Amino acid sequence: MIAILIGIAGGLFYGWEISPVEYVDTSPDTLSIDYKTDYVLMAAEAYQVENDPALAVQRLAVLGGDPIEMVVQAILSAERNGYIDSDLALMRQLSEALQAWHLQAGQGS
Repeated sequence: MIAILIGIAGGLFYGWEISPVEYVDTSPDTLSIDYKTDYVLMAAEAYQVENDPALAVQRLAVLGGDPIEMVVQAILSAERNGYIDSDLALMRQLSEALQAWHLQAGQGS
């Protein structure tokens, strides 16, 4: 029993003091889908106030990939994880706004 306790204590000391994990230059695109969903929700809340789809796209760009697809994936994740209806509605509004903005930007070219 004493050997087990010494082993646990030694392992914790080594992991925390001698060789701790260091995260360097990580980016938001490495987040799990749960955290990306929270980030999309925050962007949707900001969009609700600012009503600027270009700024929302800029915010979502840090997650990597297509912003519209990221919002769709976040909505699906939010539905699976039981987000409240008002949060889902905000993300759906953002998705619709981004799709309309994308279509409008495509027609302007």
